[in-house]
Amino acid sequence: MPQGQPNAPHTLLNMLQSPSREPISLRNNYMNQTVQDILALYHSSDPLNEASTIPAPWYVDTRILRLEREAVFGRCWHVAGRADQVRENGSYITTEVGGEPIAVVRGDDGVLRGFYNVCRHHAAAVLTEPAGQAHQFRCPYHGWTYAPDGSLEGVPEFEGVRNFDRSKNSLVPVHADVWENFVFVNLEPHAPPLQQFLGSLLQQATPLQLSKLHFFERRAYTLRCNWKVYVDNYLDGGYHVPHLHKGLSSILNYTQYTIKNFEHYCVQSSPIQIDEHSDAATVATRQGRASYIWLYPNFMLNAYQGVMDTNLVVPLSTDRCRVIFDFYFADTAVGSRSSNDRSIAVSERVQQEDVSICEAVQRGLKSRAYRAGRLSVRREAGEHLFHRLLHADLVRGVAGAERAR
Repeated sequence: MPQGQPNAPHTLLNMLQSPSREPISLRNNYMNQTVQDILALYHSSDPLNEASTIPAPWYVDTRILRLEREAVFGRCWHVAGRADQVRENGSYITTEVGGEPIAVVRGDDGVLRGFYNVCRHHAAAVLTEPAGQAHQFRCPYHGWTYAPDGSLEGVPEFEGVRNFDRSKNSLVPVHADVWENFVFVNLEPHAPPLQQFLGSLLQQATPLQLSKLHFFERRAYTLRCNWKVYVDNYLDGGYHVPHLHKGLSSILNYTQYTIKNFEHYCVQSSPIQIDEHSDAATVATRQGRASYIWLYPNFMLNAYQGVMDTNLVVPLSTDRCRVIFDFYFADTAVGSRSSNDRSIAVSERVQQEDVSICEAVQRGLKSRAYRAGRLSVRREAGEHLFHRLLHADLVRGVAGAERAR
């Protein structure tokens, strides 16, 4: 484990074994159950035709969110930003992963590195902007300075301090790597390589020609729902599309909509079928074939011919999440601005429809009338995959905390 790596197994274990402190309206009659009890409500071995969703407490209990930060976001490859943001030496991006402040930096030697964005002196953030470029990073609190490779360079007014080893006070590293235009980080010291985690997605994404798409614009939305509600909605195999997204539904060939699960990701796809009933705005901006790829736990790519947006779902609390949309186009020249704006408008309409239903679901999850729901064999295989992967990580997280006791 790198020096300074965060680890609080006893705190986590105490949290797991304590009854919920949620207000009674949020507990769905699970007020006296431990996290282990709540995890046991889900049966991951059930095949899809017998399976139910993860139970309601997983979406409303703060202990589950804390366990997710440790066991999922603290140990999984997670998208931190775009490769075009850290192309030049000295360029950097900052983000937060599982509640941890993270920086990714392109060193003066051209190597991409990740660090906890935490000064080794008094814990202030060293890099305070979302992105930028510098060849020395100065903490704004007491002026400690670091090189782009994370090594400590300057320590003002430290004369007379004994037994201080500058080489042992570098920024604490995390794993960082790139796939296509996406920068990933992993906080787990013994994480598998990114390429291994992505697996066959490297080949599955080839037809999308991601390298020919260029970043155009970012937009972000805050939703009043748990992050898993948004992922569930994405992975329901188009089940909700005819009922909620009339414009999108008017161009998708719903009968030929396919869902394919892989180890850590799901691919949903549909031919685009246009007729006299198709929505004109959607037709003008959505051509070719629709491909929707979800990568565990919280990253999505939505691709059409020459058009793509990515979605990163960031947990904020049990009932709030932030969804970051990055829009890409094959043509980002000045003359294409209006057509690209129209394409984004179509995406925004779909997003607002999803916001409304996801927030309604979150309200329903707090009801004593709901525990869990059954899954559609035809449509919800991706959701089943998500729930089983999540269950496995959370169970491992509990076991790890118990072993560390």
